[in-house]
Amino acid sequence: MNNNLSIPQTSRFSHVIQSIWQAERRTPLHRETIIPKGVVEIIFNLNDKFPIISQIGSKQYRVSDCFINGFNTVPIQLQPPEQQFFFGVQFKPLAVKEIFGIPAREFSNTIVDATLLDAGFRSLWHQIGDQTSFDARVSVFLNWIERKRTESQPRESLMNDFLMGEHQPDLSVTALAGSLFYSPRHLSRKIIEATGMNTEEMLLYKKYLHAVHLMHHTHLTLTEIAHDCHFSDQSHFIKSFKAFTGMTPGAYKRTKSEVPGHVFEDVR
Repeated sequence: MNNNLSIPQTSRFSHVIQSIWQAERRTPLHRETIIPKGVVEIIFNLNDKFPIISQIGSKQYRVSDCFINGFNTVPIQLQPPEQQFFFGVQFKPLAVKEIFGIPAREFSNTIVDATLLDAGFRSLWHQIGDQTSFDARVSVFLNWIERKRTESQPRESLMNDFLMGEHQPDLSVTALAGSLFYSPRHLSRKIIEATGMNTEEMLLYKKYLHAVHLMHHTHLTLTEIAHDCHFSDQSHFIKSFKAFTGMTPGAYKRTKSEVPGHVFEDVR
């Protein structure tokens, strides 16, 4: 497996892009489950000879060569090809509307063919695929973003930091609104626009995401994780985690892969 990651450092890109990544791997026949990861990303399938079939809830998709997916609250089931080559960009959620003309909530719990939004994505897919290195692909995408002329707003930067941060203190809706300089009602509108969830739902979602992070990066027990993530008790932790993933925290911890949020099942 070959993985690459780039995190833009300059302000003209960092207010729009969370990270740029590339994954190239060859795997045996398997089924893949991607649990909700709390990101909005565009993914370029550079190995287009092999179709990818996915399912979100009851809806099936034949994944296009260039697609967008947002904040999910249910897992994605995939039947990926043996040979995989992906180039992806994770966006700051509040920048999505400016880039695509559509709020990020429209990409939640669904997979959208990017070329249906803008036929120019077909040309961008070719430009990225024609490059021979990860750095060259990053350069092509950053040149494309730069032409969008997006601007950073201080309050939106704070909101993006909250949405994309790995951990947040245990806050009430009112306290969170005050820390981000929004009224509770305005805060809820902004969060719904970016994620499809209201503020209370997002606060619970953040606890869940932090629990996944701790399972991959610490040796804490599940009881310790539940406490660190401010779940009221172990039962609340299990119920919430299962609502988002379809599995208990224990089941995920036993079957998780080295890639956070991904579970692979051999079906040969």
